[in-house]
Amino acid sequence: MSYPLVHQPVQETTHHLSLSHSHFPKPSLNPQNFELNFRTICNNLLSLTQSRSLLKGLALHAHMIKSGIQIIPLVSHHLINFYSKLQHPLDSAQVFHETHFKSSTTWSSVISSLAQNEQPILALQYFREMLYNGVRPDDHIFPCATKACGILSDYRIGQSIHCFSLKIGFESDVFVGSSVVDMYAKCGKIDIAREVFDQMPERNVVSWSGMIYGYAQMGEDEEALRLFKLALGENLDVNDFTFSSVIRVCGNSTLLELGKQIHGLCLKTSYDSSSFVGSALISLYSKCGLVEGAYRVFDEVPLRNLGMWNAMLIACAQHGHARKVFDLFKQMESVGMKPNFITFLCVLYACSHAGLVQEGKFYFDLMKKHGVEPGDQHYASLVDCLGRAGKLQEAVQVIEEMPMQPTESVWGALLTGCRIHRNTELAAYVADSVFELGPVSSGVHVLLSNAYAAAGRYQEAAKARKMLRDRGVKKETGLSWVEEGNKVHTFAAGDRSHSKSKEIYKKLDELGDYIEQAGYVADTNYVLQQVAGQEKSETIRYHSERLAIAFALITFPPERPIRVMKNLRVCGDCHNAIKFISKITRRVIIVRDNNRFHRFEDGKCSCGDYW
Repeated sequence: MSYPLVHQPVQETTHHLSLSHSHFPKPSLNPQNFELNFRTICNNLLSLTQSRSLLKGLALHAHMIKSGIQIIPLVSHHLINFYSKLQHPLDSAQVFHETHFKSSTTWSSVISSLAQNEQPILALQYFREMLYNGVRPDDHIFPCATKACGILSDYRIGQSIHCFSLKIGFESDVFVGSSVVDMYAKCGKIDIAREVFDQMPERNVVSWSGMIYGYAQMGEDEEALRLFKLALGENLDVNDFTFSSVIRVCGNSTLLELGKQIHGLCLKTSYDSSSFVGSALISLYSKCGLVEGAYRVFDEVPLRNLGMWNAMLIACAQHGHARKVFDLFKQMESVGMKPNFITFLCVLYACSHAGLVQEGKFYFDLMKKHGVEPGDQHYASLVDCLGRAGKLQEAVQVIEEMPMQPTESVWGALLTGCRIHRNTELAAYVADSVFELGPVSSGVHVLLSNAYAAAGRYQEAAKARKMLRDRGVKKETGLSWVEEGNKVHTFAAGDRSHSKSKEIYKKLDELGDYIEQAGYVADTNYVLQQVAGQEKSETIRYHSERLAIAFALITFPPERPIRVMKNLRVCGDCHNAIKFISKITRRVIIVRDNNRFHRFEDGKCSCGDYW
């Protein structure tokens, strides 16, 4: 995204009250009454801002216009802030334009209002307009401008603003420095952010939180946790943004025990009621297989923002609670919460992984009624829903009628359907289409190879794997891991590097005998290369998720549920085997693959064998 470098006057916005300077009557009050009225109105406006009372605020605004008090800069500042807090940034801009005397505080208020209410381009335009009018930025204005750059993920303009702040003497200002760190971190320039952070003579919660968030976004979880520990060691008074960033790190790394400890800190500091912390906690418990904990957090937070609703929706969808997803969506509508594109992605995901084709079509059509234009991800979800249900030709028709060019994710969704229903002819057509896009991820090659192998066409599968190697694309190694004793134990298929390897394989062999006696028969179609029959069975038996489960069985106490995380999709044979294992061991086994959660209990899975 680029912005004009030359000065362009900011266009005035249209306000629904249609106010103009000619509507301001000269105040006829004597000085004493005017001062009393002025102070009373300011206090009332602050009170209405805190209570989020829009209608009463509009009435008070009208009274200000009649009494002529709106022209006072401090009153204008309070009015701009009022509309900002109630998420009416364009109304803030209108008040700004009707203010006769614009101080640096007035400029700061309107730029802050726009930056905090998803109007970052307008915020930067006002910042440029302010400079054109000769107003010197202060330690409030610079953070607002850099925040806008962070929202846009445009570090180039942010870097220009950073340099300007240094030239006019703000190199040691903690507020400006912290906002710059936060901006670089949100733009993905973590090295520059760290350099600024290390050079700051003083740091506050914004600078620490910005760095923690930046490392979390870059997937550098260990460094994010290390910084959080250092912040606590310096007795930093962390806020809800800090907590939410660290909790998300725990969720992404499935560090349940550490996440619980940080949840305890949130309870002690009363940040557990924050919607930002709440959405992070929902994600943590969901990703660690404790969807009950996610429900509890959702019920306990008094004020829920859209992020929290979306977090609960995706938690329900990933755990196979499709009907709960629909109930939550109705609740959102009933409380006036407007769904966004992420909301519909969550709902479509739930439909896809529950085989609810009609519901998927309904919610896809419902998007436009809510003012949400379907994007390529929504089309991918709809194609996935149709493909998994075997409606491959209908899925092809959806792709052909897309208003934009189909992306890799859309074609990949169709390839998944081809693999499930063993339609290799369509899979070959899809492969030709997706390879025309240029370089693609290893996932597409693997899906094509798996589709051929599942149908027994091993020569074509080998060609697909060779194409992957020839293009220099590396296939992601399948890994499974469990957390035990503040340590994560990771396994790969056929892995014998673990210190308890002998006990693990002995347990697996015992389990293999028991589940075969219970009726399990290995499905060697999931061995994706051409090998002998006995070797096929052994290859499947030592998949990574089974090694992780065997480790947990010999390590965890009998009453503790087994939670296994996996970076790839669990294969159909392992899914069947784990159902038998859960029954003969009488253990609850929760497996999270790269698509969803599977809760195995008494020989059944929460996905209903549809995933």
